[in-house]
Amino acid sequence: MKPDEMEVIVAGHICLDIIPAMEETQAAGTSAFLAPGKLVNIGPAILSTGGAVSNTGIALHRLGGKVKLMGKIGTDPFGETILTILHQHSPALADGMIIAPHEHSSYSIVISPPHRDRTFLHSTGANDSYSAADLTPAHLQGARLFHFGYPPLMRKMYENQGEELALLLKKAKDHDLTVSLDMARPDPDSAAGKVDWTAVLTHALPYVDIFMPSFEEILYMLQRERFERLLGEAPDGNLLSYAADGGLLSEMSEQLLQMGTAIAAIKLGEHGLYVRTTSDADRLRAMGPCAPEQAMAEHWLGCEMLTACYEVDAVGTTGAGDCTIAGFLTGLLRGLSLKESLHAAVGAGAFNVERADATSGIPGWQEVWERIGRGWAKRGMKLDLTGWSLLEPGLWVGPHHQFYVEGQE
Repeated sequence: MKPDEMEVIVAGHICLDIIPAMEETQAAGTSAFLAPGKLVNIGPAILSTGGAVSNTGIALHRLGGKVKLMGKIGTDPFGETILTILHQHSPALADGMIIAPHEHSSYSIVISPPHRDRTFLHSTGANDSYSAADLTPAHLQGARLFHFGYPPLMRKMYENQGEELALLLKKAKDHDLTVSLDMARPDPDSAAGKVDWTAVLTHALPYVDIFMPSFEEILYMLQRERFERLLGEAPDGNLLSYAADGGLLSEMSEQLLQMGTAIAAIKLGEHGLYVRTTSDADRLRAMGPCAPEQAMAEHWLGCEMLTACYEVDAVGTTGAGDCTIAGFLTGLLRGLSLKESLHAAVGAGAFNVERADATSGIPGWQEVWERIGRGWAKRGMKLDLTGWSLLEPGLWVGPHHQFYVEGQE
């Protein structure tokens, strides 16, 4: 891919997912599969790429973006398979992949009995050695946007309070790129789970323009004790019901803006997407090549919005958050308003869940935008939005939406 043809670099975590087919009679759970000495007959395995690099990157590509992927893999057969799968989407996608001799590629064995939660056996592999040194000026030349995903699954990114993560993001920012960051929720019992993530974010977010974690991820990172208390109270372990507290969203987004990001977007799963933006015009302009143009800046400055998801018949949720990010970033790259970018985000997420896998449901940009334009209905909102104003069906502005004037959005 020539530098003048590239818009987006998607870097961070990538792996090979190995998903054995299982029958209805094997839906008893995972314990039966792991019993010592037991032989379990299963069906053919599906091989697919997973992780932020694959999911967000391929979704951006399918939406029409000019994308280069920069995941890190080894020279083993799993790495070769990852490259083969990426080439099937587009040969240019894999041009920036980092090949590390003498390292093994990351993989997951996905145990997914019908009608049961999945269990993942995951090896982080070469993701653990990803560092700022893996980014060179040649890699970054010609791009407008640098997106990095899943640092909690990459050991070097969270060690020493995220020193290497901050260095990597600063390198991208110093090359005048707009920088976007996504997270993953650490396993509380892992090394990543014991990290002071507030400290990591304090170091990293001054170099991040768009930060897009999920509700559970950011609650875990900013308010660990509250996260654990609510998890103990939740009857099914699902914390999204607590996102109904609009005040909690405002509280966490304010902290993220104070840490330095220009846009804090919190993914709410089936409840939609919440976004809060800086009220500092200089910080908005400092976003770099993807900063809203002057005529559009008032539609991004000092905003607080929440959109519901679009109505669909959901088949699976694998990669839904990654595709939502791809939709939002595509709106930004195309110079849309914040409101339009929110529609694009949940639109891409809705197309995703209509298929079982991570990206095959994502169509071209025109199809997404035409379906939205035809009056695609949004789901009812289950959150408590007391003090919020309904801007249009399925879209609200919050009490911190400072610059909204009726009729000008």
